[in-house]
Amino acid sequence: MKKLIAAIAVATALSGCAQQTFEINRGIAEKPTQETKQSFFVNGIGQAKTINAAQVCGGADKVIRTEVQESGMNVFFRIITLGIYTPREARVYCAK
Repeated sequence: MKKLIAAIAVATALSGCAQQTFEINRGIAEKPTQETKQSFFVNGIGQAKTINAAQVCGGADKVIRTEVQESGMNVFFRIITLGIYTPREARVYCAK
């Protein structure tokens, strides 16, 4: 019974993910112009990573959206390291 509960808890933790999307301008972009993997430590407390989306796209008017995602694999690494290592992915989508 304990193994079943542990398996369910692990499966639930691994299936969770979080994604924040910020729509800047209207437009359609299927693939990100820039995708960056970001590493945070100790659950990211007091840490910040900055990407200048206007610089990536060549102007603020060309930025369609930005995303930050914590995937299931990122959650897995966070759980295994007890929050010491917390990876995330950031994407910038630009108009062509």
